[in-house]
Amino acid sequence: MAGIVFLKTAQFEQVREFYLDRVGMTVWLEQPDIAILRHGNMLIGFHRQPAPDRDGLITFFYDRREEVDAMYEQMRDTAVAAPKENPKYRIYHFYAKDPEGRSIEFQQFLHPVPDVG
Repeated sequence: MAGIVFLKTAQFEQVREFYLDRVGMTVWLEQPDIAILRHGNMLIGFHRQPAPDRDGLITFFYDRREEVDAMYEQMRDTAVAAPKENPKYRIYHFYAKDPEGRSIEFQQFLHPVPDVG
């Protein structure tokens, strides 16, 4: 079984390009006014609507700290702060914003996690 999280977007083209070009997602499926993008095992659908969804947090996780650091360099202009360790959750991460102001996080778990494949 699989699933897709859909988010409303008022800036469809800009959001689509941001997640493709800046975040590195790929197109999984496109339909009229909808782009379903993929990052690893995550599918996010962006649906053109008059007002965007901004609640929640989209988290992208990586196997290595260097990958998080590379994403920080890619997202430096939208990052809230530089990457850092969070001892409570045992992660290395940073937050950024997408073109519509959604919170996005890039992180590495600093402990073993179950396989999601």
